[in-house]
Amino acid sequence: MNLASTDPINKGATEQASRVARFKLQDQLFHYVTLMLAVLVLAALVGTLISLASQAWPAFEHFGVDFIWTNVWNVPEEKFGAMAAIYGTVITSVIALTIAVPLSFGIAVFLTETCPAWLKRPLGTAIELLAGVPSIVYGIWGLFIFAPLFAQYVQPLIQALLVDVPVIGAWFRGPPIGVGILTASIVLALMVIPFIASVMRDVFETVPEVLKESAYGLGCTTWEVVRNIVLPYTKVGVVGGIMLGLGRALGETMAVTFVIGSANRIVGSLFAPGTSIASTLANEFGEASPGLHISSLFALGLLLFVLTFFVLAISRWLIRRSSAKNGA
Repeated sequence: MNLASTDPINKGATEQASRVARFKLQDQLFHYVTLMLAVLVLAALVGTLISLASQAWPAFEHFGVDFIWTNVWNVPEEKFGAMAAIYGTVITSVIALTIAVPLSFGIAVFLTETCPAWLKRPLGTAIELLAGVPSIVYGIWGLFIFAPLFAQYVQPLIQALLVDVPVIGAWFRGPPIGVGILTASIVLALMVIPFIASVMRDVFETVPEVLKESAYGLGCTTWEVVRNIVLPYTKVGVVGGIMLGLGRALGETMAVTFVIGSANRIVGSLFAPGTSIASTLANEFGEASPGLHISSLFALGLLLFVLTFFVLAISRWLIRRSSAKNGA
């Protein structure tokens, strides 16, 4: 008779060793599954980059690096340049963030600091629902509702106030037709506000109440608490939310296509029609002929990919720099 099999101590040790081995196997399996998923995402990213680069190579081979700086997009003569699309993408995104960030900050501060309890939940839910509205709905609203009102009431007023101001007056010249760079920027701002405001609200709510209550106890106003307590504590999350909104603005397609005017040229006026990388792809890709035209569109897609990657890299750098300062 085997005494080890009947000894309670040895039996318990055997069961414990079996559980440890089973848990180790489960951990290894979980590790390999998550690693496979991470590698799959990385492979998809690299595959997308390689595909875009291979399809865009004929355009860069023919036009060279000047493709990026050339302000020409002539389909019949097969002369293409990305400068107008890059300009429209960057300027609409920058103006959209200039409008959206202060509004999002105000919304987040109101929801976390001064909003009545009965209004906080429905207002927060409404803002989150706005983030789920399809972009084409924003585009239709911008083209058929906002643009006519903007042309009839807002653009003439802006011109009357600012057109004679030195330097910035030239930004608002031209006929008030409704569609254009500024209209697209405002629609973009409305689209990214829910994203930025939601992120800011969530990170503001992570601030320990004891810190804010201590500041209020010392006699600080609400603005002083937000500026000196809330923002320093959450600046990493705030930067992340802003960059999330910028990434959404850079890649937005349908809403911008509806209201930007689709004019492949650079005009100093914000009231003039323009284009963006995404809207050019949406307008021309389906009817592009094989050759330099389709390759130039792939080149625009590659530039948008690189531009978005550059923005995300800057955001990561800002976050790490902020974290390093906090550690120091």
